[in-house]
Amino acid sequence: MPSAAERTRTLVQSTCSAMLVVPGLDLARAEPLIPDSRSVGPEGDVFLEFPADSPAVRAATHAQGDELTAVLEITDVAPVSVPHRIRARARVSGWLTAVPGLAEPGRMMLRLEFGEAYVDDLWGEQDVEPDDFRDAAPDPLVTHEAELLQHLHAAHAEQVGTLSTLLGDRATDVCPAHRPSAVPVALDRFGLRVRFVEDRDSCFDARFEFPEPVRDVTELRRAMHTLFEAAAH
Repeated sequence: MPSAAERTRTLVQSTCSAMLVVPGLDLARAEPLIPDSRSVGPEGDVFLEFPADSPAVRAATHAQGDELTAVLEITDVAPVSVPHRIRARARVSGWLTAVPGLAEPGRMMLRLEFGEAYVDDLWGEQDVEPDDFRDAAPDPLVTHEAELLQHLHAAHAEQVGTLSTLLGDRATDVCPAHRPSAVPVALDRFGLRVRFVEDRDSCFDARFEFPEPVRDVTELRRAMHTLFEAAAH
């Protein structure tokens, strides 16, 4: 399974929603603190791009030598329609400074020096240490995951449904009369997570691991073919 640091790094570098919380800023709405881009530097610092007139930029600039604490809050929602769509929440806290010269005119890059992080996702709840976050890499499928899940759900729903045959006793116990609908809810280099929905109030997740971790979409296609072949026999 991916480590907590890898999962957090993947969330930071994904396109899921994120908001910067700076204690002391009194904002009537959240939009001014939503970064336009997010990236991670070689030392594990998180770089966030904002308009130059953003309240976050003003706060970081006026803080000067004082330490300005901030928290990046991330919420990850499944890109397919499924019960309980929130897949993960993460918090990265640290110290915020402005870094002139890294962004285009009219923009400013802010550096969030990594202090600590916490992730609560489909794998569970865990803390993340600075060194682990710095050394982790985002999942190689992160930039394609949303469209891959949507494609699986729209074009291969029947094949995804056949994966229930690989559940063994669980399949016998929960669907003796009918096969539950199957929705691909998460994908990473190690495998596919499917949410089996029996009715509005009853669903469960099953994880289908690939024979070996995949490194790109080409290897993913082969891994998915292997999974579907196994389900068909």
